[in-house]
Amino acid sequence: MNISPEILDCIRRALAEDIGAGDATTDSIVPAEAAMRGQVIAKQDGVVAGLHATQAVYQTLDPDVDFRPQVNEGARVTRGQILALVSGRTRSLLTAERTALNFLGRMSGIATLTRQFVEAVAGTKAVILDTRKTAPGLRAADKLAVKRGGGQNHRIGLYDMILIKDNHIDYAGSITAAVTRARSAHTGLEVEVEARTLDDLREALSLGVELILLDNMPPEMMAEAVRITAGRAKLEASGNVTLETVRAIAETGVDFISVGALTHSAKVFDVSFDFIQ
Repeated sequence: MNISPEILDCIRRALAEDIGAGDATTDSIVPAEAAMRGQVIAKQDGVVAGLHATQAVYQTLDPDVDFRPQVNEGARVTRGQILALVSGRTRSLLTAERTALNFLGRMSGIATLTRQFVEAVAGTKAVILDTRKTAPGLRAADKLAVKRGGGQNHRIGLYDMILIKDNHIDYAGSITAAVTRARSAHTGLEVEVEARTLDDLREALSLGVELILLDNMPPEMMAEAVRITAGRAKLEASGNVTLETVRAIAETGVDFISVGALTHSAKVFDVSFDFIQ
């Protein structure tokens, strides 16, 4: 199975959470030797993500389940389209159904919303990024779904990048003090600094910071930040970005736009698993 260890671990926990001591309904109705075929169907238009995770759910429960995707990851699909054909022991297919659809629905919902943001900034240089506002325990799946939708991942966690935000700056006393302390730790990690004002931006630039987060700035201020920066650092816009505002933000000339809504507010994509007579 083409699935990361992190997502596979999420799948095992999800199955254990749902099944517990056993599927009381299915096990009492369906004979152990019974077999069936079924199909996973899109109930709306959108972008598919999580087919590999869906397959892993079925095959983690029962390695003999045959799962055959009918579309590619990241593909656009329409309502009523068959996404996968599944066959195997009836008990296995029915017991794994909800967990499988939960992964597919959540990941496809994130991918669908991400694609909308990516298309909204088409023609600009802005790249859509996710954030750490993911479902607890599901970060690997959420961030993979963003990539399937055409976005890119920001830092995965607190360990793979230094992002000096307002509370760090306030605690240290200044941007200069915070950056100095971060660099003295010699982590080798990229350093990004949050700027709440244009004076913050100038201070960060004077320190040679290569990536600066423009926090909740109006588009006019972002455009001025781009002019002041003049290519000396990469600029990331952040703060309550919506589909209605993202184009104006992109047109200021920023390099990145981080959108928490991709993972904390995406609507679950509607999918179903139907028995084939």
